Amino acid sequence: MRLALMWEARAAQGRGGELLEWARAQTLAYEPVRREILRAPQDRVLVLTWWDADVFDAELPELPEPDAELITRPVHRWRFESVE
Repeated sequence: MRLALMWEARAAQGRGGELLEWARAQTLAYEPVRREILRAPQDRVLVLTWWDADVFDAELPELPEPDAELITRPVHRWRFESVE
C-alpha cells in the first residue's frame, strides 16, 4: 500500500523563510518514495512524503517538531492511504 504522510507547521511572525529552510534541511532515517515541500500564506509549510508500507499504521520516519520559537503552534500531522 502507498501511504502519504503530511506534516504542516505555521511559522512565527516573519520566520516563514527560516521554517522552510529548516524543513528542507531535515533528513529522515531512510528516504521516502517521494517528498514534496510546499508553502502557503501566513508562513505555513507543508511537507508530504510517500511511502510503501504493509499496514496503515506502519512505523515510518517523520519530521520532528521545530524549535518552539520558530512556530506558532504544534505541528499538525495526518496520514492517508492512496486509493488510486
